[in-house]
Amino acid sequence: MSELTHRSRLLILAVCCTSLLIAGLDATAINVALPDIGRDLNASVSGLQWTIDGYTLAVAGLLMLAGSSADRIGRRRVFLGGLALFTASSFACSLAVRLDWLVAFRVAQGLGASMLTPVALSILTDTFTDPRERTRAIGLWGGTFGLSLALGPVLGGLLVACAGWRSVFWINVPVGVAAIVLVAVLVPESRTEDTPRPDPAGQALVVTALAAVTYAIIEGSHRGYGSILIIGLLALAAAATTLLAGYEHRRHRPPIDPAFAGAALSAVAAFVALSGFLFLNTLYLQDVRGYDVLHAGLLTAPMAAAAAIASPISGRLTATHGPRVPLIAGGGVLLLAAVLLATTVVPATGLPALLAAYALFGAGFGLVNAPITATAVSGTPHLSADVSGAICSTARQIGSCLGVALLGSIVTAHGSPHGGYSGYTAAGHVGWWLLAGCGALIVVLGITTAKGHEASTAAQDGGSLAVALLFRQRSESFGDVGGGDEGFDGDRRDERRGDRVGAYPGVDGEGAQDGRVGA
Repeated sequence: MSELTHRSRLLILAVCCTSLLIAGLDATAINVALPDIGRDLNASVSGLQWTIDGYTLAVAGLLMLAGSSADRIGRRRVFLGGLALFTASSFACSLAVRLDWLVAFRVAQGLGASMLTPVALSILTDTFTDPRERTRAIGLWGGTFGLSLALGPVLGGLLVACAGWRSVFWINVPVGVAAIVLVAVLVPESRTEDTPRPDPAGQALVVTALAAVTYAIIEGSHRGYGSILIIGLLALAAAATTLLAGYEHRRHRPPIDPAFAGAALSAVAAFVALSGFLFLNTLYLQDVRGYDVLHAGLLTAPMAAAAAIASPISGRLTATHGPRVPLIAGGGVLLLAAVLLATTVVPATGLPALLAAYALFGAGFGLVNAPITATAVSGTPHLSADVSGAICSTARQIGSCLGVALLGSIVTAHGSPHGGYSGYTAAGHVGWWLLAGCGALIVVLGITTAKGHEASTAAQDGGSLAVALLFRQRSESFGDVGGGDEGFDGDRRDERRGDRVGAYPGVDGEGAQDGRVGA
């Protein structure tokens, strides 16, 4: 790859950050538009669930396939395809006149989004060859997730209030077209010669299990969980999961590190809590409290702000104490926030108490992400860092999908909030207690599977330090990192798929073994 100018590298960084931003915004902004979509398209609660879960199902099912395909056939090619599909399907979503059309176009959006996030990160590591510059770039790219979380409900509320729910999709079109042009002009093609062989059987089993259990949860609330269809789907999901476990047992060298398995389960629980919170809270604020879409979006700002503040704190805690402390703390704060919501939220709950609970929830969510990512960075002995990171990213998407399915089904079972306050109040209490259970599960997993600083292996210490460094960059942007260039190894870029510690930007394998970064 020919040497890129500094300006070109910054433009590529902007394009990659934009791809993550629009994908993240699309996943969260639509939540505040759900009541308007329901009224305009005459959609039931289960129909609204599918507008969200159609997207997350596609992302979760194809995230790993998209990343490995990009390594094999070319990152620029796959990235352009993802942007084109995401942009075109966004425009199609804005034209949908029936719910089934909207859901179908949302699935197409998810297919496009699955090609953006993993490929953008690989493009950045190839573009920024200087280790310190690469670390800053990836830190800024990672911080974009927090920005999308914060802006999603607020921007979505503003757009819906001004131009209707279809504008949530319109905004993606000009941004996507501009990104396509910039990628075509600026981003050189790159690929990896030594890539794992395709795994279509494993991919098909993942999609089958996730789709079957999601459909059973969503549709079971009104078809009846004892119906033949729902029982058959649950049996299919169980069979696919069992086959997947046996297949992967033979394909890879087991066993999976318990710490890594705990981190993946924690990711599922954390994103069940987040997606469930956004779905349930949207219905509460707009259909029960009667707030318009703009005010409903603004009221979620304390949650997003607290998450943005807690994330870098969690990164530093992970670096100094290992994953266990922030994971337990984050799960505990999530548990406390959900208990407060379960015991205090009624149609007339005062705003100070409500916003305090939202802020606590955001802080808890922000705390759990760094230790999960740190464990994914360290991976397991028989998985590369790219694969283990992709597994945790997939776990997050699975959690998002299940959260909407579970909380929407609870609302449906107790009566839609459109029908009055009493049905929502009962559903809300059950839902908040379910989210409290997610927080409790994270605490238990942190105690039983996460490793403290004194027990961490060299790879896990390196992963923790890498995550802390990335989160540090979220607050320092392009400021100095560490004490100098020592401890960085820029020549390791092409070896990142084979070295679980040295693979990560700004972290040298030898330095990680000594527990030092840039020492």
